[in-house]
Amino acid sequence: MLKRVFVAPDPGRVRLRFAARAVLGIGLAVVVSGLAGHSLAGAVTGGLAALLALFTVTDPTVRGQLVTTALLPAAGLPVLAAAALLHDAPVARDLTFLAVTGAGVYARRWGPRGHSLGVFAFMMFFVAQFLHATGGRLPELAAAVVLSVLTAAAVRFGLWCYERRLPPAPVPAPPGGRGLDRVTTRQAVQATAGAGFALLVGQLVSGERWYWAVGATWWIFVNTTSRGETLVRGFRRVLGTVIGIGLGLLLAVPLHGAGVPTAALVAVCVFGIFYTAAVSYTWMMLWVTLLAELLYGLLGVLSPGLLAVRLAETGVGALGAVLAVLFVLPVTTHTVTDAWIQRALRCVHACTAEAAARLAGDPAADPGARVTELEQLLGRVRLSVAPLVHPLNPMLGRKARARRVLTLLDDCAREIRGLVAVAADPEASHDARLAAACWRVQAAVEALTEGGTEHLTPLDHPTATEPALAHLHGLERALAELAHPLRTPSGSPLVGA
Repeated sequence: MLKRVFVAPDPGRVRLRFAARAVLGIGLAVVVSGLAGHSLAGAVTGGLAALLALFTVTDPTVRGQLVTTALLPAAGLPVLAAAALLHDAPVARDLTFLAVTGAGVYARRWGPRGHSLGVFAFMMFFVAQFLHATGGRLPELAAAVVLSVLTAAAVRFGLWCYERRLPPAPVPAPPGGRGLDRVTTRQAVQATAGAGFALLVGQLVSGERWYWAVGATWWIFVNTTSRGETLVRGFRRVLGTVIGIGLGLLLAVPLHGAGVPTAALVAVCVFGIFYTAAVSYTWMMLWVTLLAELLYGLLGVLSPGLLAVRLAETGVGALGAVLAVLFVLPVTTHTVTDAWIQRALRCVHACTAEAAARLAGDPAADPGARVTELEQLLGRVRLSVAPLVHPLNPMLGRKARARRVLTLLDDCAREIRGLVAVAADPEASHDARLAAACWRVQAAVEALTEGGTEHLTPLDHPTATEPALAHLHGLERALAELAHPLRTPSGSPLVGA
C-alpha cells in the first residue's frame, strides 16, 4: 500500500498539481468566507463546497468542467435548505435524506456531470447534519457555498488551469441495458436500501452522529459498479478509517483545536486526499478521517469517545452497503467485468484499424485518440477485476485467471502503443502482410467478444523485421492466449461472485 502511494507513476505530475491546486483553492475559499464575516460553521461549509468543486468535477473538457461547476450551487442549495428547514422534523428529514441518496446515485446515468451534481447534493445534506444547521443559519451557509464555489472556480479555471494543456480524456460510459438492467438504476435502489439500514442502525448507535453511517454507505457506492467492487471498497473504507482514527488519537486529540497547527494539518490532509485518491482508496480515507477529526477539534467536540462512535458508525455504514449489494438487485462482478473486457477488446480492434489506415497513407486516421480510450477502458477493467486479485480472495484459481487476463490485456496495450508509434512515422510503409495481420486481429477480437471458436490458435510467425508487423504478431499472440482464461467452463467462471 505504501509503495502504491509513494512510487506510483505520476505522468506530467498531474496528481501533484491536482493536490497542490486543491490546497490553494480551498485555502482561498476559507479566507474569502472569513473576510465575508462568516462564522466557523460558514467557513467549514465553504471549505467543503470548494473541496467538492475541485474534487468531484471530472468532465473530459475544460468547458464541460466549467459548466458543471456553475451548476453545483443549483443542485446543492435546495438540498441544503431542505436539510436545515427539516432539522427539527426527524421523520421528514430522514426520508428526504434517503430520497437525496437515491437521486444522487441515479444521476450517474447522465455521466460525469450527473455524478458530480449528485455527490454535491448529497454532501450538502450531510454537512447540514454535521453542523446541526437550522433555518436561522441557512442564509450564511448558502452564501458561503456560493462564494467558495466561485473562489474554487477562479483558481481552477483562471489562476491554475493546467487541464488546458492536456488532451481531453474520454470517459467510458458504464455498461447497462434498460430499466433495472441499468447499473445506475440498480445502484440507486441498492444505495437507498443500504442508507436506510445505516440510518436506522446508526441512530441506535448514536442519536447525534448517525449521519456518519449514511455517509459511509454513500461513499462506498461511489465509483463502484459491481457487487465485488463494492465489497472491496467497503473493506478499504473501514481500514482507512481505523488507521485515520489511530492518527487522530496521536495528532488531532492532543491539539485541542489549536488554530495554527490545526490549519497546517488540515492543509496536509487536503493535499493527501487529492494526491492519493487515484491510487489508494484506503489512504484517501485515512486523510478524510483525520480531516474530520481536525474539524471536530476546531468545533470543540473532539474526544476519544467521539472517535469510537465514528468507527462504529463507519462499520454500520459498510455493513449496510454490503447487505444491499448482496441481496438487493445484485450486479455480479462477472457481468460487469465481462462487459468492460469486451469493450476493451473492441477498442484494441479499433486501434489496430486506425493504425493500419494511417500506415496505408490515410491522413485522417488518428490511432492516438484510440490509445487514450483504451487506457481508460483498461483502467475500468482493473477496477472491476480488483475483487478477484485482492489478497483476501480465497478463490486462488479465479485469482490466477484474473491476473492472467490483466497481464495479457496489458500486453495488448503495449503492442498497440508500439504499433501506433510506428504508424506515426511518415516513412513507415504498408504492405499486404500488414493488412493480413490486421484482419487476423479483427477476427480474433470478434471470436473473443462474440463467443466463436475460430481464429484463436496462435500462429508461428517468422521473426518480423518490420516493427509494425512485429507488434501485430505480438498482438495476435496475446489475443489468442486470452481465450483460455476468458473461456473457462461454466462451472468455474472467471468471476462467479
